[in-house]
Amino acid sequence: MTNVPARPTRLGIISDTHGLLRPQALAAFLGCERILHAGDVGKPEVLHALNALAPVTAVRGNNDKGVWADELPVCARVELGQVGIYLIHDLAELDVDPAAAGIRVVISGHSHQPSISERNGVWYVNPGSAGPRRFKLPIAIAELIVDASVVKAEIIALQI
Repeated sequence: MTNVPARPTRLGIISDTHGLLRPQALAAFLGCERILHAGDVGKPEVLHALNALAPVTAVRGNNDKGVWADELPVCARVELGQVGIYLIHDLAELDVDPAAAGIRVVISGHSHQPSISERNGVWYVNPGSAGPRRFKLPIAIAELIVDASVVKAEIIALQI
């Protein structure tokens, strides 16, 4: 029997929908094996629609209120093979040392500003806002590809 390498895993990353799930985001997530929502979901229907595409892990944002939102954790950890992913809405509230905790990717939202950066071997990904436009910031999501221990992230500006 031969060892067949595991295939890369494609994750959709979204945040700050504030109740507005655009069809462009849904189309971009087709084929994703998992979707991570970094908070400010806005309403449970957003999570239901995303879950129709792939399993969803979501955290509560500062604007998520009500019984449905109380069920969302403030942070979540997802393990994909050798890669630990930490999901939190507001990066300023990060209360762990990601590198020391074996976390390779920290995903956050809140600022509505899409960004990808690497510090001390940890990738920090903010997909930006996929919901209502704020100021002149782009409407965006992100994609994360995990292939064994290799991580690649990309911001995807949605054409609206």
